[in-house]
Amino acid sequence: MMKKLTAIVLTLALCLTAALAAAETDKTYTIGIAQFAEHSSLDNCREGFIQGLAEMGYVEGENVTFIVQNAQADMGLCQQIAQQMAQECDLVCAIATPMAQAAFNACMDSGKPVIYTAVSDPAAAMLANDEGKSEYNVTGTCDVLPVEAQLKLIRSFLPDAKKIGILYTTSETNSESQLKLYQDLAGAYGFEIVASGISTGADIPLACDTLLPQVDCLTNLTDNTVVSYLAVVLDKANALGKPVFGSEIEQVKNGCIASEGVEYISLGQQTGRMAAQVLEGAFAGDIAFVSSEGGDMCYNPDVAAALGVTIPEADLARGIDVLDLTDPRAFASGDCEFIDGFHGGEVTYARVLRAMADRWPALLSYVNMERLNAAIRDRQGHALVPDERLTGLPETDFMRFGCPKRQP
Repeated sequence: MMKKLTAIVLTLALCLTAALAAAETDKTYTIGIAQFAEHSSLDNCREGFIQGLAEMGYVEGENVTFIVQNAQADMGLCQQIAQQMAQECDLVCAIATPMAQAAFNACMDSGKPVIYTAVSDPAAAMLANDEGKSEYNVTGTCDVLPVEAQLKLIRSFLPDAKKIGILYTTSETNSESQLKLYQDLAGAYGFEIVASGISTGADIPLACDTLLPQVDCLTNLTDNTVVSYLAVVLDKANALGKPVFGSEIEQVKNGCIASEGVEYISLGQQTGRMAAQVLEGAFAGDIAFVSSEGGDMCYNPDVAAALGVTIPEADLARGIDVLDLTDPRAFASGDCEFIDGFHGGEVTYARVLRAMADRWPALLSYVNMERLNAAIRDRQGHALVPDERLTGLPETDFMRFGCPKRQP
């Protein structure tokens, strides 16, 4: 009887162990993504973070639920989002320094892990010690700017320039750290830094009006408020013919002349992989933060031409030529060539291909330009290029713009 009882107990124990293992495998996580502001750099961090987690087997809809919130550069809203996520989430990804600080403070007592990204100086932000680690459950990635490389780039593009203007938010510790680095290094390249501090985005127009006449160009930090108002900065700078150097490629796509900045998709992916380590049992504070390795140099030849800046041959050879195709008007497309007001149609993408081939002649070997031009000529103002092999259905003017829609 004792042997039978022992066997039953052992069997139950094995079943329980297997059940627990299965439960662990089937566990789902609620992960908060708290973003400080809405601009391309931080958006890319968010997308990269989700990709990095997916690489490690943590996939939305399968074993992960994401709660995504954006504070829109509002410090009060930062605190609210952080407090909510500290209660509802298993792990919080905090994007940008102000959001990381808020999430760290909110999660400190509960011990919920915080994985930050796009934090330029984790030690100055009190998120890490001198070794890059923490006694608290927090770690992440650092978007340190390659300041010396950026200064070399500016000197190459503007050999006669003397003064560089920098806008920065006085409440962002990351911006103060980067500004000091620029001030320390600028003299070695024959530059003087002229800085202008702001408190909110509303201060930017007046700050630009005061700063721009004093300088030969502007260079951006990873300052969230300034980058959120990049369109305003570019409008002011372009009106005076002053180049603006970006801190990453998306800013160059949007109108900055060039950048030696950070590649934020890769930074976000690294952050996602670190978050996976924590979900698998690691204590975040034992993982030293990881710094970005810097992105490729990129330049916008259209902006350079408009400003009368000649890009040196050496920079043309080593850099990435950026073509901005975010505005359909830039390549002569419009509402009627979109399927539903949001998704470009076949004629729109024919125009995109033509614009790319015009910029990069090497593509001509892969594109049937005669057919492409015929499609654009014959179907301009329409979304579809008829092909009975695909569909015999007519186009529909979904948005009721009054677009001409013919039968295939």
